[in-house]
Amino acid sequence: MKTIRSIFPGVLLTLLIAIIARFLESLLPMPLISASVIALFIGMICNHFIGDDHVVHKGATFTSKKLLKLGIILLGASLNIATVFHVGRLSLSVMVFTLLTCFGLGHFSGKFFGLNWKMSNLISAGTGICGGSAIASIAPVIDADDLDVAYAMSATFIFDMAMIIAFPLMGRALGLSDMAYGLWAGTAVNDTSSVVAAGFAFSDAAGDFATMVKLTRTLVIIPTVLIFAVIGAREKAKQNIQDGGKKVSITSVFPWFILGFLAFTAINSLGFIPENVSQGMKFVSKFLMVMALAGIGLKTSLKDMKNSGTGPMLHGFVISALVVIVAITVEYFMGLV
Repeated sequence: MKTIRSIFPGVLLTLLIAIIARFLESLLPMPLISASVIALFIGMICNHFIGDDHVVHKGATFTSKKLLKLGIILLGASLNIATVFHVGRLSLSVMVFTLLTCFGLGHFSGKFFGLNWKMSNLISAGTGICGGSAIASIAPVIDADDLDVAYAMSATFIFDMAMIIAFPLMGRALGLSDMAYGLWAGTAVNDTSSVVAAGFAFSDAAGDFATMVKLTRTLVIIPTVLIFAVIGAREKAKQNIQDGGKKVSITSVFPWFILGFLAFTAINSLGFIPENVSQGMKFVSKFLMVMALAGIGLKTSLKDMKNSGTGPMLHGFVISALVVIVAITVEYFMGLV
C-alpha cells in the first residue's frame, strides 16, 4: 500500500499528460505530430517547473519503466508478419538498404559526433524503423537513459517536420509516380503520422501505398528489439565484470518481457486474435507508450539536453539525409524513378 501511495501522484500526472497529448493530437487537421512527442515535451516543460526531487518522480519512473514494458508486450498483438506479403518485395528491397544505412553508417556517425552507443542506436532506430514506437520499444531492453530517449525523440520529430514539407515538393520535382513516391515516403520518413501526412500531401494513392509500406517497416521492430535485447544483455554482463562484480550469464540479465511481445506477435500472425481485440490492444499499447514518454519527460531536464550539445541533432540530420538519398537511389536502380 505504501508503494502504491508513493507512485500514485506520478502515475496520475502521466495519465493526465497522456490524455491532454491525445486530445491535442486529435485537434490537428492532419497527423503532423504524434501524441508521444507532445507528451514528452509537456513532461519536460513540467520538469522545468517542478524540479528533480518532486513527489511525482517515483510514479514517473514506474510509468516509464514498468508500464512501458507492458505497452511493448501489447504492441505485439497489433503486428502481423503476413502484412509483408501484401506489400511485396519492392518495399523490402528498399528497407534492407535503408536499415543497413541507419545501423551501419549510423554507427560511425554516432562515434564521430561523440555519442554513446545507446543514444546513437536509438536515433538510428527511430529514423530507420518507425520513429517513437521503435525508440520506446528498444529503450528499455538496452536500459537507455531518459536523456538518450528524449534526444532521440526530439531528433526524429524535428526532421519529420522538415520531411512533411520537403517530400511532396521533391517528389513533384523528380516527377515520381504515386507508387514510387509512396514507396519513398514510406521507407524514408520516420514516424507513422508523418508518413501519412507526407504521403497524402502528394496524392491519395501515394498516401495509401506509403501507409502500407510503413506498416511493413514497423514489423522490423520484431527482429530489432530481439537483437538489441541480446546486445543489451551482453553489455550488462560485461559492465558487471568491469565494475568488479561476479561474472553473470546473459540469461540472468536478458529482458524477458520481450518474450511476451514475441508471443503476442506470433499469436496475432497466426490469426488467433480477433481484429477488434487486436485493435483494442493496439490502442492500449499506444496509450501506455504515450504515458511512458510523459514519464520520461517528467524526469528529463531541458538544461541537461542543452548541455549535451548539438552532436545528437547532427547525427540525426546525417542519418535522415542518408536514408532519404539511399531510398531514392535504390528506387532509381530498380527502375521506379
